[in-house]
Amino acid sequence: MEILAAAVLSFLLDLLLGDPAWMPHPVVWMGKAITGLERLLRRVFPKTGGGELAAGAVLAILLPVGTLVISGLALWALGKVHPGFRFLLAVLWGWQALALRGLGQESRRVYWALTTSTLQEARRAVSRIVGRDTERLDREGVTKAAVETVAENFSDGVVAPLCFLLLGGAPLALCYKAINTMDSMVGYRNETYLYFGRWAARLDDVANWIPARLSALLLVAAAWLAGEDPKGAWRIWRRDRRNHASPNSAQTEAAMAGALGVQLAGPAWYFGQRDEKPTIGDPTRPIQPEDILRANRLLYLGGTVSLLLLGALRLGLCFLGRML
Repeated sequence: MEILAAAVLSFLLDLLLGDPAWMPHPVVWMGKAITGLERLLRRVFPKTGGGELAAGAVLAILLPVGTLVISGLALWALGKVHPGFRFLLAVLWGWQALALRGLGQESRRVYWALTTSTLQEARRAVSRIVGRDTERLDREGVTKAAVETVAENFSDGVVAPLCFLLLGGAPLALCYKAINTMDSMVGYRNETYLYFGRWAARLDDVANWIPARLSALLLVAAAWLAGEDPKGAWRIWRRDRRNHASPNSAQTEAAMAGALGVQLAGPAWYFGQRDEKPTIGDPTRPIQPEDILRANRLLYLGGTVSLLLLGALRLGLCFLGRML
């Protein structure tokens, strides 16, 4: 029950407060650890494809396991002092593992830049939440990028960490964040990370396999609650959920595209190179800045449903365990 109570409070804090800029965040420390370990491992291992693959494998083991062990020991030590201290730290870390409000805020900044400012400002705003090159994007491209990142990060920033939070508490949620952060920093198929980042990318694929599919179904439910197009969300998800090099990214993008009745994805630029990605959804109408706000409504509704669903499942397992 302590894990469930901590998860609910963490979700509510994220919903109400987001990620205050003044508060030290574990992801920042993870990023510094990844940078330091990469430099060290690249010096230690041979500068060959096999050497970089081995170095990346060591990173993919050290960071998640180290995060799990350190956070678990910290909670155990605080619990020895007083269980209340352990609970408060678990709530804090669970809060920081979630990114519902932050994602909503950042995507709304893109909307306001598109509707009240310049294209350059909109590109700058969307560059904060996407990994692609943004200097070539027109207004439609900026809008599409914002909607896509809301869809993809609904899984990465809300449902997946909530799943791990309710499954194994804050240490497992932070372990997931370590995997996800590692993938976002080194999991690229370019010259620098083709071998070094391969293990990180594969580990992220495994960690997100179930949450991504659950997230797509939650978006279908959110589309029904929001008065969007749940039948379209279901149809496009079934048809286009594999239209991505990643086994997970197109899951939520397809559900979002179908719910809004727009087309997402397609060619994009990364590190100066054009990536010919397939499209997702049908071009029934041009995408509009207002679609960012509609995507946000699905984000918040889907997040709330995920808490209720996963929380009820955790509660049921708690009662079942007591009965047995």
